This record gives sequence, structure tokens and C-alpha cells, in this order.
Amino acid sequence: MITVILNLAAGVKRMQNPADQLASLFKAAGVRSRIVPLTSPAATSDAIRSAVDQAADVVVAAGGDGTVNSVASALVGTEMAMGVIPLGTLNHFARDTRIPLDLERAVHTVAAGRVTRVDVGEVNGRVFLNNSSIGIYPDIVVEREVLRRQGHRKWFAFAVATVKVLRHYRGVVVRMRSEPSTHVVRTPFLFVGNNEYHVEGRQLGERDRLDSGLLFAYFAPRVHSRDLPKLLARALIGREHDTLESFAAETLQVGTPGRRRLRVATDGEVTMLSAPLHYRVRPRALRVIVPG
Repeated sequence: MITVILNLAAGVKRMQNPADQLASLFKAAGVRSRIVPLTSPAATSDAIRSAVDQAADVVVAAGGDGTVNSVASALVGTEMAMGVIPLGTLNHFARDTRIPLDLERAVHTVAAGRVTRVDVGEVNGRVFLNNSSIGIYPDIVVEREVLRRQGHRKWFAFAVATVKVLRHYRGVVVRMRSEPSTHVVRTPFLFVGNNEYHVEGRQLGERDRLDSGLLFAYFAPRVHSRDLPKLLARALIGREHDTLESFAAETLQVGTPGRRRLRVATDGEVTMLSAPLHYRVRPRALRVIVPG
């Protein structure tokens, strides 16, 4: 028996009766399933807690990266396996673990049950599977959500929010400590990836592996916020540049002068966390069902 946590707010508008459709697909694949539809973020934690308490063999996250993060947060360190049915917009984790984006193929992947272990990142105890960041991106997300509450579509809101934030953004001074070195820089962003990301060319934003046992910190000390669009454009066409710096670490402490709390993004969700931020990697702490 598997439990499927279905986020009705993530990518299911294209599906008719998504809960029934998923149940039928799992039945056709020879797997007994219990579909738990979610209608609010508060219901997510309750449904996952119930699934864990009932000792489900597998808990499946059917939604976007936020849903995957919520399920993973409950399963990290346990022997339960997480399945993924990617229904979000970007589906970063599914892409990097090669989980099919096609619904029927994703269900068959879960049914086949091939399990591997992947690393998990943490910042102040908060789990992230993809990345965490401070600086310009969390500010854009907050502004985007204000616009979405006013009725604007997601990508339009993101574009408008980006322009608005870039117009006045001056960067952030960060002090990064990872034994045995310390970096103090002004940068538009600090991006901490769970394992190494491609930062140039056609594989921009992708990872080759999720089990190296390392976090990778990326920052741009010689880039002004107004130059960020140019930096992204150069990366997209595979052009070399020397403005982005990075280093690997198992643990990382991050602070900013005069700030006791920082706006932090983890897998696209933004929260306020106490400074300094304490990052660490938990090697192979999560069991995930992946394609054969």
C-alpha cells in the first residue's frame, strides 16, 4: 500500500478528476494506493504525518517542488521511500533524478519500486532538496506573491516582480565561514545547492548527481544587480565568464552585518530565519524511488 499526497493546487488543472485518474493508473500498474488530496498548505503536514504514523510503505509526492520538499522533510532519516509524480511547473528534483514528467510513466516508476539514496541539505533545520538562497531571489518571490494575490498570473507576476526588485536592489554583504576559510563579499545573491549545479551552457541549473555529500555555494562578488540579466543571458548561450565564484563544503555558516533575521528561500519557499544561518548536508539521508 502506498499513500499519494496530491496537491490539487499544482498543475492538475489539465487533469480531469486527478485523484480518480491517479488511483486508476496505480491500479493498472498493480499497486494498491490511497490518494490524499490537499487543498491547503496546512493540510499538507497533517496528511504527511498521518501517512508516516500509519507506516505506509511508500509516500508519494504528487505536485511541484514545494510538495516534494514537504514530503521529503517528513521522511528524511526514516526507512520509508518517497515517490514523485511531477505535477509542478519546473519539477527540478524530478528532472535531476531522471523521474519521467509523463504522468503514466511516473506512476510506473513508482510501481517498479527501485530505491536509491540521495543527499539532503538543511539550513537551520529546514530541509531543502534542490537549493537555498538569500539576497535577490527571496525578495523577488515575496514581491511575486503580492502580485499573485492581486490576481496576476504566476509568470507575469514573476517578471514584474523581478523588474521592480532589480530597480532598487543594492546587494547584500555576506560572511561565509566553512572550515578552514572565511569569505566576506558583497553580492546580489548567495545560492547554496544540494550537490553541484551546472551554471553555464545548455545544462544550466541541472545536477549530474545528488549523492556527493557536499553543498556548493555560488555567489557573484563582481556583479551589480543591474548586470544580472546579462549574466543569465551569457550562461544560457554557454559563454564563459569569470564573475561567478563557488566552493564546496559539508557545513557552512552565513551571516550578514547587523541582521538578526534573514529572508531565506528553500526549494522556492521563503521564510524568515535567525542569523547566522547554519547549513549542512545530510549524506544519503533520503530514500527515493527512481527509474531503473
